[in-house]
Formats: sequence, structure tokens, C-alpha cells
Amino acid sequence: MPIRKLSWAKRIAEMPRYRLTLEFDGGGFVGWQFQPNGLSVQEVVETAIERLCGQPQPRIMSAGRTDAGVHALGMVAHADIGRDMTDARLMGALNFHLRPHPVVVRDVARVTDDFDARRSCLQRHYIYRIVNRVPPPALDLGRVWHVATPLDLPAMQTAAALLQGHHDFESFRSAHCQSKVSEKTLERLTVTQAAGDEVHIHASARSFLHNQVRILTGTLVDVGKGRWTPDDVVRALAARDRQAAGPTAPAGGLYFLSADYPQDA
Repeated sequence: MPIRKLSWAKRIAEMPRYRLTLEFDGGGFVGWQFQPNGLSVQEVVETAIERLCGQPQPRIMSAGRTDAGVHALGMVAHADIGRDMTDARLMGALNFHLRPHPVVVRDVARVTDDFDARRSCLQRHYIYRIVNRVPPPALDLGRVWHVATPLDLPAMQTAAALLQGHHDFESFRSAHCQSKVSEKTLERLTVTQAAGDEVHIHASARSFLHNQVRILTGTLVDVGKGRWTPDDVVRALAARDRQAAGPTAPAGGLYFLSADYPQDA
């Protein structure tokens, strides 16, 4: 009796699901999501999985879709992988096949089939790094935003507090944003002095609009430079017009920091 080939859907259903935590330098990628015009982080990870399994695998899903040049310290993705391995062995094997790309799997955990890196996510956290000094960075070139003008952190902190909460962020999203609604709840937006010359902006929300964190950062930096006041930021928010807000900060200073899930509680 001939052996029946399993349907693709059934093969996927029988594959174990893994939660992957990834760190990557986004400088050489077109972003997380697969695109025909360049190399994406998603493509690199999927290729590593296929090399490990020796055959095509289902598309992986991530907690966020970072833009070109944006980095990650703890991007979460889920993958249905046709190899039943221990978490440690799978992590080592994937990192072997990811070379020489600047992408690393920091953690692997077997999860239930209903875990979804995007839909199950409760909160997404970003950090934006600014080097605030006259000399440009050498070691962190492409990984921070160099701002030579001294920044007024108390003014930035006041403006950031005014942007927290539930608002219509129409002024703080890209013209190419595909979201049907511009209302979001910004759970956290803080400005802190980090070690040395670094200033960090932390942003947390269940979801973000396209370029929202970078436009918020660019606006807060204008406040820090004295070009804007916190009241100007409130007026920009009320205008519901992208032209009313500040510039879009460079991609290289932004990092996807981490994602929260119900299973983590």
C-alpha cells in the first residue's frame, strides 16, 4: 500500500512551536519583514530554520515589524519547526546557521500551539538611544543618534508626560502608516539620563503606529534643544497633522527592547 504524503496543513499542525527571542543589528537590513528589494531579518531567520530542517518551513511571525536600520535586543517570534529538539540544542543550531549575519537567538522556549508572537502580545517596549555630546560616537556609530546640542532633560520629561495615555496620535505617525485608526494608548514615555553622555527614551504600548516612536523622539529632542516648549507639543497633538509634529528621528538609535505575554505573568 503506497505511503500517503501528509498535507502541508497537517505537517504544520504536527510541528512543535517555539518562541524565539532575537537580538539583531538592523543596519544592513530592509527591516524585519520580508521584502523583495533587499535582505530582511525575517528572511535570514527563515533561511536558517530551513537549512536546519532541510526543507521549506512555515513563515515565522514576530511581535513587531521594525523598519530598516532599527535594531532589537529582545524581538520575540514564534516558529513551527519540523525538528523536535531540546531548547538549548535548537538555539545552538539556529545560531550556527544564522552566521555570518548580525542576528542571534538569545533564547528558545517550547510553547503551546496557541501562542502567537504578534496576537498574544500584551505590551511592546522600545528604547531610543541618544548620545548628547559634541564629539560624534565612534564605537556606536549607526546605533545611536548623535545630538551635539545640549538637551534640557526636565523640559523633555515634562513634554513626554503630556504625551502619555490615550490620545489620537495622527500627528505622530508616518504618512505611509496603514493603520485604520490613529488612537493609541501610550503606557510609558520617559526620558532619562543614562551612563555617560547617553539619554534614553523609553516607550511602551500594546501597539504603535508606523514611525510613532521615532517621531515622538524627534519632537522631544526639539523640546530639549529649546526649539519647542511642552505646550507646543500639546498643540501638535491636537492638530492631528503630521506637519505639526517634530522630525522623524534616525532609525539607528531605535531598539525593540522586549515584549510581554500572558504566559510571562
